[in-house]
Amino acid sequence: MFSFILHFIYRCRRKTWEIEDLPPTSVIITFHNEARSSLLRTVVSVLNRSPEHLIKEIILVDDFSDNPQDGEELAKIQKVRVLRNDKREGLMRSRVKGADAARATVLTFLDSHCECNVNWLEPLLERVEKDPTRVVCPVIDVISMDTFQYIGASADLRGGFDWNLVFKWEYLSYAERESRQRDPTQAIRTPMIAGGLFVINKKYFDKLGKYDMQMDVWGGENLEISFRVWQCGGSLEIIPCSRVGHVFRKRHPYSFPGGSGNVFAKNTRRAAEVWMDDYKHFYYSSVPLAKNIPFGDISERVKLRNDLHCKSFKWYLQNVYPELSIPHSTTSHIGELRQGIFCLDTMGHLLDGYVALYQCHHTGGNQEWSFTNTGLIKHHDLCLTLSSHMKGAQVVMRICDGSDSQKWHRIEPGGLLRHSRYPLCLDSRLTNIRGITAERCNSASDTQKWQLTSSSLSSA
Repeated sequence: MFSFILHFIYRCRRKTWEIEDLPPTSVIITFHNEARSSLLRTVVSVLNRSPEHLIKEIILVDDFSDNPQDGEELAKIQKVRVLRNDKREGLMRSRVKGADAARATVLTFLDSHCECNVNWLEPLLERVEKDPTRVVCPVIDVISMDTFQYIGASADLRGGFDWNLVFKWEYLSYAERESRQRDPTQAIRTPMIAGGLFVINKKYFDKLGKYDMQMDVWGGENLEISFRVWQCGGSLEIIPCSRVGHVFRKRHPYSFPGGSGNVFAKNTRRAAEVWMDDYKHFYYSSVPLAKNIPFGDISERVKLRNDLHCKSFKWYLQNVYPELSIPHSTTSHIGELRQGIFCLDTMGHLLDGYVALYQCHHTGGNQEWSFTNTGLIKHHDLCLTLSSHMKGAQVVMRICDGSDSQKWHRIEPGGLLRHSRYPLCLDSRLTNIRGITAERCNSASDTQKWQLTSSSLSSA
């Protein structure tokens, strides 16, 4: 592996680009209440690590930050233009505002907390110059949010998703990795982009319909533009010799009007309703709560799809993302998890919330759970998740992703619910203090014995 990394670095450093023949780009960076130091780091790295003539301008779109001076100070830097929204618009509408104002033929979108690496821009512009229907991304390295240290990421990754439509990084197949051994600099086709950093031809961006302007704040836009590019005749690529660092934050430093979960669900529903055809039902089966979120009028986006003569989602699955398996019906036991007269209850909590015992009321709601044959204990689209592998760890509800931390199995006789990897069982002894915890399994402990009152039925 180490020799391959050295080979990769050597090949990238040996590559040359005809920079005089490449088109200049307008770099568009949107921000809302971004730390001025992070924003400055992004802007300075663009200017210092790009051939001067390839940066037409840097357009900063201030999405109504609390302090207008953040942008005003940076506007003093050569090539930097600042546009300020007079109200909060969100990522998508702010990016379109910047794109409409751009004067270059190529658009480069960056997040506001990045650091561009050496020779980051040239390989991206080269791919778009050769084919304007390509949308290309750098390898996204990690900047520690605690120390701001720059940490290199693997170049053997691409973007994907599960049927909950949450973006994830996944490793290339064995065949793809073998091919890259011969030429580690070759572009990587990716079913989905992370969305924060990419380069696109301006005319192509306009032709494709820019962004869905009825999406709010942030989230789901990378899903929508990925489907749209592939289904409407373009392609998405990750370019290994281009690297940009990015601060991956543990939570959003700004508010979501209406709540982040509702905003993400609305945006995702819009993408699913327009682009996924009947396959959208697998999304709703995975995230049933999304059905309750209004998604607005999509007639303009449906018309856009028809006008562009875009391909079906079935074509996308067959030709772009055949690795995404179609779900088959799975048998789940749906009902209550009981200890005497008490039942496992969400206590009204949602994402990252704890669960506890409450007197059984036999009406479902917060006390309705499904135990799937894959070992998930689900309440709608949330799963009981082990927060750490130490005894006494709290059990919380998180979006079901099928990870090892969410898998349990039932031990009979006794009714213990044991974690799939660690000798820890669901325990109610501390429920009044910390909710349900995972303790060392003990078949003699009444606080670890659960009765599953259920009926067996099929659910997609």
